[in-house]
Amino acid sequence: MRLQHLHLLLTLARTGSLSASAQALNVTQPALTKSLKQLEEELGTALVVRSPKGVRLAPAGELLAARAANVVREIERAREEVAWFSRNERTTVTVGVSPAAALLLAPGAISRFQARWPGVTVRLTDALYPKAQERLRSGELDMALGPLPAVGAGHDLRAISLLHSASVIVAPRNHPQRRARRLRDLDGAGWVLTGPRLGPGDPTHLGFEQQGLAPPLVTLECDSFSILLAMLPTLGALAVVPRHFFDRHGPQIGLVALDIADPLPPTVIHLTTRAEGPLTLPTQRLRDAFEQEARDIQAAQSAVPAR
Repeated sequence: MRLQHLHLLLTLARTGSLSASAQALNVTQPALTKSLKQLEEELGTALVVRSPKGVRLAPAGELLAARAANVVREIERAREEVAWFSRNERTTVTVGVSPAAALLLAPGAISRFQARWPGVTVRLTDALYPKAQERLRSGELDMALGPLPAVGAGHDLRAISLLHSASVIVAPRNHPQRRARRLRDLDGAGWVLTGPRLGPGDPTHLGFEQQGLAPPLVTLECDSFSILLAMLPTLGALAVVPRHFFDRHGPQIGLVALDIADPLPPTVIHLTTRAEGPLTLPTQRLRDAFEQEARDIQAAQSAVPAR
């Protein structure tokens, strides 16, 4: 099996046509058909299904294409890394970050990293699970920083816990329950769910039902904290957010943090990468920078009284 075979299969999956694939790969259609036949003979199974409308991948072809996509991306990364070392060309590390990770870890870690790796561009993108894990698996992200689902990262991903961030319940400044001191005082309130269900931004994980209370009533679901910031000050609703997120944005837009005596589960920030395949050297060094930043934050937190 050659690299050109993998490119062939991926191109067929994308175009659904032998002629279009041949054109995209700059080969003749007979040559493409011959290469496809060689690959099928080597594997002992059909990889595509032909029809009057074109071609589509057979089940075995879909399995191989999923692997091929990762192989091709890894080879492209290897070429990029070698080129960077040999000609000092620029390369890019793409990182998916949750809001808490962006506030707590990204500024210090990236500043630390870029001081030693000025030829590397760091691309940050919003990413919460499960989309962060999906994008890691597809190769769109080199690493992701943020919470994990309760079931964990999965066997194909490697995750390490970096940091715990305290959570707070926030409300508009004029909310009728803004002086609540216990979860039971929030009975009947409307809530905003931020991010995925059962995630840190889901009020159902705060412990209402364990206290014999009715589950919180979610009246609005937001996919991002930027939407939450835009909507929450004008809504008569509550939300649960990381403490550092509130400290940075809450007071300026008219939000208050409720002084709830009941313990609230923290947000745990993990650093997740693919388990298979080595990381590029710049990605390894950026991972090291995030880990060191987390250690520095933990040391600073342990030196001051808890809030």
